[in-house]
Amino acid sequence: MPAPKQVVLSPESIRITWDDGHQSTYANRYLRGQCRCAGCVDEMSGRRRVSEKNVPEDVQAVDWIQVGYYGLQFLWTDLHAAGIYTHEMLRSLCPCPQCQPVKPAAQ
Repeated sequence: MPAPKQVVLSPESIRITWDDGHQSTYANRYLRGQCRCAGCVDEMSGRRRVSEKNVPEDVQAVDWIQVGYYGLQFLWTDLHAAGIYTHEMLRSLCPCPQCQPVKPAAQ
């Protein structure tokens, strides 16, 4: 699994450059809404408690830390900081056309 080589935070997005050369850019609100911590996803049922629609539109990641060799943790302007975003999860959420090819419309 590729690992982040560089993480750049901006008011609009988080850009990760991976050690395999790929670049992923995530809208702040989208990535905050994907948090899988126990406060955002019920541990017993797996039901999502917090999703993108529950996150302030102007939320931003203001800091981040590396968690072990497997993930990143962000500090958000809504004061949320519990979620660990594994490298695998971040890569699977990459919204670029290479990672999320557009499916043809149903006929």
